[in-house]
Amino acid sequence: MARATKRSCNSHDTARTGQSSAEMQQAILNHLHYTQAKPLPFATRNDWYMAVAHTVRDQIVKNWLTSFYDLISLSKEKLKVVSYMSSEFLLGPHLGNNLVNMDLEAPVRAALETLGQNPEDILKQEVEPGLGNGGLGRLAACYLESLATLRVPAVGYGIRYEFGIFDQEIRNGWQVEKADNWLKFGNPWEVRRPDLAFEVKFGGHTEFDRDSAGRLSVRWIPDKVIMGVA
Repeated sequence: MARATKRSCNSHDTARTGQSSAEMQQAILNHLHYTQAKPLPFATRNDWYMAVAHTVRDQIVKNWLTSFYDLISLSKEKLKVVSYMSSEFLLGPHLGNNLVNMDLEAPVRAALETLGQNPEDILKQEVEPGLGNGGLGRLAACYLESLATLRVPAVGYGIRYEFGIFDQEIRNGWQVEKADNWLKFGNPWEVRRPDLAFEVKFGGHTEFDRDSAGRLSVRWIPDKVIMGVA
């Protein structure tokens, strides 16, 4: 199998990652048609949001893969990546943040207005990811944003919560908690890799053994094992 190169990463630039207002407009329409499979007159606001999000994600993937090829071109002695582990990441809504970070806010807004859509309505359509809450999650997100700004190769490792933070409402004067189904309409920003799955173990007990030389060893017997997908 031929080795992938940076050129293969950039070969689709003109088709998916042009950054002019006209190119953004065409990319949004393409995703509305091919990704959402919706005729223009029947597209909902969520369809428009998903089309815009996938358009911006194409731009991110281009940079992501370019960085990857840059990394693997380095020698093992020079290759270094920061791994940041946290139980939560309070990232906030992605679309508006990514538009600013990728310097795409102006062309995307112009493209949407040309298509007869209010950019603010599209931005409001996004549900905040239920991946974190409070200071710890915000701190983790700030670290990753700072590393990206400094162009330091880094990966954040955490848990992709299905429901995340709970919602609450008042009924008859009482607080009622319910699951925060933030994934109800899908998440266009994630790249699921079902071929990368790992055992995650919970609970259980430990067993102690000694070998013939009297050396003590401890073995963990988990109570539950699930498969975690990357």
